[in-house]
Amino acid sequence: MASLTIRNFDDDLKALLRLRAARHGCSMEQEARDILRRAVHQPTAGMGFAQRVQQRFAKYGLEELPIPKRRAARTPPVAQG
Repeated sequence: MASLTIRNFDDDLKALLRLRAARHGCSMEQEARDILRRAVHQPTAGMGFAQRVQQRFAKYGLEELPIPKRRAARTPPVAQG
């Protein structure tokens, strides 16, 4: 197994990691490994914004969104003078 050292780790971030690990019932090292594993194995990695949005909403089956009817434009106000 490989080792990883992270220097200049913010104390507040470490405290948050420790609390998160405690909530999940594991060590800080295990919690950090789990976070890193999820981050690098996300199916959206390498996708652009539009592709991520499309993937997120694909389960709703909306191939095309309905286009609402347009209303007539308002007439601009007439200057009083």
